[in-house]
Amino acid sequence: MVAESLELVPSRIVTLTIAGTNGKGSSASLAALIYREAGYRVGLYTSPHLLRYNERVQIDGVEASDADLVAAFTAIEAARGEIGLTYFEFGTLAALWLFRRAAIPVQVLEVGLGGRLDAVNLVDADCAMVTNIGLDHLDWLGPDRDSIATEKAGVFRAGRPAVSVDPDPPRSLAERARAIGAQYRAIGRAFDFEPATNAWHWWSTTRQLRDLPFPGLDGVAQLRNAAGVLAAVEALSERLPVTEAQLRSALPKLRLAGRFQVEGRWIFDVAHNAESAQVLADNLRALAPPERMRVVIGLLSDKPVEQVLGLLAPCASRFEFVSLPPPRGLPASELIERSRHLQVVANAHADVDSAVRQCRLDDEPDTYVVFCGSFVTVGLAMQALAPDISRPA
Repeated sequence: MVAESLELVPSRIVTLTIAGTNGKGSSASLAALIYREAGYRVGLYTSPHLLRYNERVQIDGVEASDADLVAAFTAIEAARGEIGLTYFEFGTLAALWLFRRAAIPVQVLEVGLGGRLDAVNLVDADCAMVTNIGLDHLDWLGPDRDSIATEKAGVFRAGRPAVSVDPDPPRSLAERARAIGAQYRAIGRAFDFEPATNAWHWWSTTRQLRDLPFPGLDGVAQLRNAAGVLAAVEALSERLPVTEAQLRSALPKLRLAGRFQVEGRWIFDVAHNAESAQVLADNLRALAPPERMRVVIGLLSDKPVEQVLGLLAPCASRFEFVSLPPPRGLPASELIERSRHLQVVANAHADVDSAVRQCRLDDEPDTYVVFCGSFVTVGLAMQALAPDISRPA
């Protein structure tokens, strides 16, 4: 095994692994931020990236340099011999190699797809968290929420904390935890939260935190994910103590590119499935009426196209459908056809750049332009609009 020959497993680094359909990236980023605020050196591995591959691997909030990544890939290439590795396996091993080389005490790992068979799962998590269970990647994970939950529960480990943030988890999630002897901690039972007017409250069976500052990302879904992160931090508190003051300091500092990122009239959101589209729709309705919203959207072929479009259709006056690159990207003409029943005003564009040019030419300063549907769509839009936007810290 390549990881063993590189001495990456068993890992000596305290590991928090985060799986789920949505909210993995923001949860992982918040966990890393909390531990950094508490004075720990932290490795953070997330995927996919928006603009640069380097975004996926961070140490103490700083992206890995090109030279660091090349060094890691060179070491992996020398160690693998005749063993074939996938793109994601190479990337995961590179992150773990860099974290070990930096001798950090804690690493936060975002699962790429599923859990049980994901490359991240080669590390035995000291605490594992599942954000939510949605119907995504059905070809790989199974046809229903029970099947998908079983795959995601693959990151749980015997005798170790397993945090569930889904408000209505499939029974298979808890069943899997019990079957292996994990310490299952579900929202609504082992811990919970409540929003208030200008703050929110969190409690577990042993602790209560009142009037917490809101996370830097808006929405009830972000509060739910933050509640799960606090539960995970509590579960690891004997090995990685964090004070209440450090928690309070970290929460409002959370930033994450492409998660309802508003830059003037431009909005970037990587929503690409039904659950994330619902959150985006809620945020758009709270921001402005449909006549002041224009949606630029490109989708991949394995996404629930009709559901996503149906949720967003009432929120905007116009849609600009964009073609994404093959083999997974859908052509704009197909999106037009699959949205006809919604009777939306729509145009088709050969690519994201042409949609951006059209929105610039139309010069509607009172109209928000929302780029969404996939990381690809948002990443290309950010590149095209780079002079107009700033990246979050």
